[in-house]
Amino acid sequence: MQDAVGIAELSRPDFLAYIEKFLTIYAAAMDAGPDELPSREAIMQRHAGNPGFRALAVYSGTPARIVAFTYGFHGQHGQWWHDVVHAGIAARADVATADGWLDDVVEIAEVHVHPDYQARGIGRRMVRTLASGRRERTAVLSTRDGETPARRLYRSLGFVDLLTGFLFPGGGPAYAVMGATLPLTGGLDR
Repeated sequence: MQDAVGIAELSRPDFLAYIEKFLTIYAAAMDAGPDELPSREAIMQRHAGNPGFRALAVYSGTPARIVAFTYGFHGQHGQWWHDVVHAGIAARADVATADGWLDDVVEIAEVHVHPDYQARGIGRRMVRTLASGRRERTAVLSTRDGETPARRLYRSLGFVDLLTGFLFPGGGPAYAVMGATLPLTGGLDR
């Protein structure tokens, strides 16, 4: 199997054109069933319209063989995830803490690497690239709550737990919400 050889920044139209490929990677990485994909697709399409949207794809061989993707955007009040997380942090800490993390933030919405390409530094490279050059003061993301490779990666990049055991409205597993001050200082490429 060929190693991932390139990373490409995607325009909004290119991101939208590749959503089917991204959903395939998402399903493989998250062990998601086909019934979960239509709602994930709608979320991704909506996110592409957010301010400060930036997306990256990692490819192996040619850009047609995408093996990983990530994207994020400027978070602000009125966005569902932002408001739910703000309320969660405010409830467990206080409004000032929630404001400190979320008032000038890039929200890293998705970071997924196809299982055949995991544990090769691709996730680290994507997160560092996505966060580089951002004007926001902080970065936040959510990941399944547990000692997973993804959680260890985020910690190594300087992210700390803001919420643990967090349940998003609508059900699902418990999540950890993590935040880091920008620029990222941890996890230099190895």
